[in-house]
Amino acid sequence: MKYKCEICGEVFEIPAGKEVVCPLCYASGDVIKKLDDAIKELPVGDKSAVYNIGYGLYVITSNDGKKDNGMICNTVVQLTSDPMRVLVSINKANYTHDVVKETRLLNVCPISESAPFSVFERFGFKSGRDTDKFDGCAFLRSENELAVPTENVNSYMSLWVESYQEVGTHGIFICLLTESGKLNNEPTMSYAYYHANVKPKKKPTKKQGFVCKICGWEYEGETLPDDIVCPICKHGAADFEPIK
Repeated sequence: MKYKCEICGEVFEIPAGKEVVCPLCYASGDVIKKLDDAIKELPVGDKSAVYNIGYGLYVITSNDGKKDNGMICNTVVQLTSDPMRVLVSINKANYTHDVVKETRLLNVCPISESAPFSVFERFGFKSGRDTDKFDGCAFLRSENELAVPTENVNSYMSLWVESYQEVGTHGIFICLLTESGKLNNEPTMSYAYYHANVKPKKKPTKKQGFVCKICGWEYEGETLPDDIVCPICKHGAADFEPIK
């Protein structure tokens, strides 16, 4: 049988019937845990498995001809290397989707791991339709004349939309890279890191309802409508959970 010592972390095997003692620190008793690393049956029906797909977090910038705009995106993928193509997926309910579809221009700026929650409040929790998201934000312009924040991002990629396809709730933009540059050497913030270290923890509440797992917006009521769309981040019912 295989065991793990919770004192020193040693993983070891002891034949059945023998005394179980850590060979490294000689601990025994409750601090020794038996490891059952053999999966006997595959679990089914748990859609939350898709949340184990790795994501980065990015500020997507655009311009509607009157003002600069930005949004938070978690789906950016390099497709090819020669020429360099990048896929960006944007919810069709977001104003940025309409602007990029019309202008065919966007910048992708990976968010640095040290970025504060205020970056997500600025670019993610309000709509560019009625808000100037770059008001008070330091930025420079790339060759395509779009804004690049100079704080809390580690690089930028200027993209030109080569093709577009609607896929359910989202628009898929296949883009050619036209310009790029590194601003610093900080790692890019992952979606998991954001939830574990940046997003504020919810305070205990006794309210009856549901909370959006993406941004924290709460819906009060006994049942969650199937067609609900979060007014803050535009995610649907699948991304809500009961208030605990």
